[in-house]
Amino acid sequence: MAISLKLLKKRKNKRGFFITFEGIEGSGKSTHIKLLAEFLKEKGFDVIITKEPGGTPIGEQIRKILLDPKNKTLTGKTELFLLLANRAQHIAEKIVPYLYKGFVVISDRYADASIAYQGGGRGIDTQIINNLNKFVTENIFPDITILMDVDLKKGIKSARMKNDFKLGDRIESESLRFHKRVQNEYYKLAAKEPERIVLVKLKRNINETQNIIRKTIINRMKRYGFKI
Repeated sequence: MAISLKLLKKRKNKRGFFITFEGIEGSGKSTHIKLLAEFLKEKGFDVIITKEPGGTPIGEQIRKILLDPKNKTLTGKTELFLLLANRAQHIAEKIVPYLYKGFVVISDRYADASIAYQGGGRGIDTQIINNLNKFVTENIFPDITILMDVDLKKGIKSARMKNDFKLGDRIESESLRFHKRVQNEYYKLAAKEPERIVLVKLKRNINETQNIIRKTIINRMKRYGFKI
């Protein structure tokens, strides 16, 4: 059963911890989310990994529509509203209930992605997207966001090789110009919200990058009163 957002807010001192990872395609989010989750579990935390688009049975159906390369006529506005619908269900069915239970919730993308992809990438007014995000999330925003930073061409090449570009999803298939606009919008978000969004540059050594992420998360969790 979904927990109401109002009820979660009343339990601010007892709720869990919400982490999101953002970044362009091929920035290493999935790898570092998995490693971070394993680390936090070893420290005794209950952890759940989730994602957008997706995250719930309904979300997975929306994800198929969004990423299907056959849906070439999908407009930027349609894309945005599908993602917002996904987010509304994701929050109600997974994010809020697990935060209520005291879990560390780690999401691969969240509201910032709409600003970057539909705002920066598709050119939709970011203020409109901000207002819609606030409506959908009721101000349930991450305690911290890790923005993975990678060289644009290397990131896109890595994503396409990993997923087989011939069968690649609709977003990965976009031009480098599109992905550059997305990346630039992420940089703007990081500059606007330096307290919440922490830019982590991808290193050649996975362990080096992961150690930076772990130290960042530990410091933030301690600040919120978690013992780690």
